Amino acid sequence: MPRFDYVRAHSVAEAVQLLGDPEILSRPLGGGTDVLVFVRHEKPPYDRLVDISRVPEMKIIERHGGEIVVGAAVTYTEAAESPVLQEAAACLVEACLSVGGPAIRNAGTLGGNVANAAACADSLPSLVCLDAVAHLCSRSGERALLVSDLVTGANRTALQRGELITHFTFPVPPAGVRSAFTKLGRRNAQAISRLSMAAAGRLDAQGCVDFVRLSPGAATSQPRRFTEVEAMLLGQEPTDELLAAAGSQTAEVMIGMTGRRWSTEYKEVAIQALAERTLRRALAG
Repeated sequence: MPRFDYVRAHSVAEAVQLLGDPEILSRPLGGGTDVLVFVRHEKPPYDRLVDISRVPEMKIIERHGGEIVVGAAVTYTEAAESPVLQEAAACLVEACLSVGGPAIRNAGTLGGNVANAAACADSLPSLVCLDAVAHLCSRSGERALLVSDLVTGANRTALQRGELITHFTFPVPPAGVRSAFTKLGRRNAQAISRLSMAAAGRLDAQGCVDFVRLSPGAATSQPRRFTEVEAMLLGQEPTDELLAAAGSQTAEVMIGMTGRRWSTEYKEVAIQALAERTLRRALAG
């Protein structure tokens, strides 16, 4: 394994100072589940790892009025076991529970999953579905970006050198909104996503959709809500025919963004079923 330096930060301020050192190219280390695999096969594109896994302010999961705050160093297990997220963000809890096995879930972090920006990242569809905002800090100051804007493509982000994701925020969904996450892999456990889907929804007193969000994963290089599908569902009764049409529309939007490739024959059919299934769960009752 190539050699590199390692240092542990004990606060966001210390981490930012270390990452912003112009003399040393540094990278933050959360759980290491991506970094340590990478460096066994490639020369690391950094000179030092800055361990942020125990920074207290990056480990919080709290509700402040109408907003949820989740630290970037929160692990998948911590997120999945959080009563705050279980109540307000079931889709994110389900996504975290779908990641790898217990060892990966106990180490991997939400911030690392977003910063690595793999197209198949399990947390991305749920964070985008929740309209989550990533809060970034560097020696130059602070800024905030929607997660859907932060991830610019497969393994590409708008993060600048020395910048650290400190936490995520998202609004508490309106009362009565349910959410769900579905993942499709080659096997039922410890699988990389072939496709995934996060959805949230609510029916009004007349049984029509008055709130809906849909965000696929591993379908496009840049994660985003499929607002075209959301628009066709709003104000409508979620019949079997409408949900099937929503699935077809989801496939059309995906193909419009990616074009037809060798995998499209499979994904076109699979994403229709995945969208229909996940919407049905989110809109149940």
